[in-house]
Amino acid sequence: MENQRLFLYMALIFVALLMWSEWQRDYRQPAPTEEVVEEVPSEFAEAPEEAAPATDPERATVPSPTLLPQAETIRVVTDLLDVEINTLGGDIRSVKLREYPVTVDDPTPFQLMSDEQHPIFIAQSGLQVEEGDAPTHMAHYRAEQTEYRLEEGENTLEVPLVWTNEEGVTVTKRYIFHRDGYLIDVRHEVANESAEPWRAYQYTQLRRSPDPGGRSMFFIYTYTGGVIYSEEDRYQKISFSDMDDSRLSRTITDGWAAMIQHYFLGAWIPPREQPQHFYSRALPDNNYVLGMSSPRQTIEPGGEGVFSSQLYVGPKEQARLREIAPGLHLTVDYGFLTVISAPLFWLLERIYNLIGNWGWAIIILTLMIKLVFYKLSETSFRSMARMRKLQPKLQQLKERFGEDRQRLNQEMMELYKKEKINPLGGCLPVLVQIPVFIALYWVLLESVELRQAPFILWIQDLSVPDPFFVLPVLMGVSMLIQQKLNPAPLDPIQQKILMVLPIVFTVFFAFFPAGLVLYWVANNVLSIAQQWVITRRIEKEPGRNETKKNKA
Repeated sequence: MENQRLFLYMALIFVALLMWSEWQRDYRQPAPTEEVVEEVPSEFAEAPEEAAPATDPERATVPSPTLLPQAETIRVVTDLLDVEINTLGGDIRSVKLREYPVTVDDPTPFQLMSDEQHPIFIAQSGLQVEEGDAPTHMAHYRAEQTEYRLEEGENTLEVPLVWTNEEGVTVTKRYIFHRDGYLIDVRHEVANESAEPWRAYQYTQLRRSPDPGGRSMFFIYTYTGGVIYSEEDRYQKISFSDMDDSRLSRTITDGWAAMIQHYFLGAWIPPREQPQHFYSRALPDNNYVLGMSSPRQTIEPGGEGVFSSQLYVGPKEQARLREIAPGLHLTVDYGFLTVISAPLFWLLERIYNLIGNWGWAIIILTLMIKLVFYKLSETSFRSMARMRKLQPKLQQLKERFGEDRQRLNQEMMELYKKEKINPLGGCLPVLVQIPVFIALYWVLLESVELRQAPFILWIQDLSVPDPFFVLPVLMGVSMLIQQKLNPAPLDPIQQKILMVLPIVFTVFFAFFPAGLVLYWVANNVLSIAQQWVITRRIEKEPGRNETKKNKA
């Protein structure tokens, strides 16, 4: 292998690792365990089946928001949330995040949940009994008000919904919202005034349809679908295709279930130390359900009982998620390089807390990474600088033995040996750094903290592509300068490929979020500075043959 091919190989390796990383994140399935599919224990049951809505069979797989039945809507407004609850089932049908605008130019709050647009995403919960009436997500509740607001000076806001059957069982479904919080307490408070014991279980589930947007180009794609957490298997994806293939049926203690997307999630968190039966379901209208049910509880005549759970609907802010439930922060999915990505984000956040600008924080973090790898980079750049200095002699060998490839390679190896140059000396240091580059790639792509974060001048959102393509062009120019500092390939075909590569990567990076491109520009500029200094030093050094003559 010739060292001149190093730059091309590094680019190809980077792209290949990105593709492999993406495949690992989306398609690799964990090894099956005996617990993944199991019989439903007698003390558990799943949510009641819904009757398939009447629709044209030829359009049965086309989701339609009109398929969801409607009743009275209750609006709840807090400092962070704008929520709509439907009295049919007491479902949360709409969630808008007031602190997260749709775009920098559109102040409309981002809508995380909705039953009126595609994709459908709602949170359902209810109680179910073996026989008789129960307040399932298909039952009708009564509400005292149609609007609730968290007023100044209040830290909590309660929204009660009431259901009563003919036998005298009353269930109050109570939502409790908190100031400066995306976590909602959900309680089913049962008062049994009937003459018979009332035995029921609570279920909580998330219903969603797939995002029609599909996979974005150039790897700018993040997972959308279901995930569950258990202490045994930790973070496990339950994709929509998994739900099509088979139903999840599993008992988990101290776990949670969520539907996640880029930057945001909805998650049900049950009480600690209480086993739950986790299940999934694929509905006929191309909707999918992921949920859990609690053990049955008996409320004696004249007695009371409470079923409780918590619902998180909001951004993937890691500090919040860590405080809510074990492993919930893993929904910020850094993939198989989490062990590297998590410390990088921790450091990036600390830098931001000091300077207050995510763009400058990225640049400072890039500088710190370059300092850590300085010696490795120096080894690589020294090798390339010596190869560059050797170019005239290599060119002479090519002119003498160009027609005899075997002889040319032999002469080149002799020259490398004489000059004590390892043609692979620049490869290993760069290979060692690639996992760090990939890990930081996912940090900058997955972290909601960078969503709509401004940098300077025209870059007002580091999570979207540069609107004027200035950073991608600078990145392409920096690649071209790096090539000029590297030894030129002897092969004319390789020369043409390397000349085209900056253009290809400029187009490639034009679709990347500005924060990612900013990192690469900063990294390239620092590399150019380091490489230029080292190259100048090497060029001033006398050749080895010349050194021997001087000693003689």
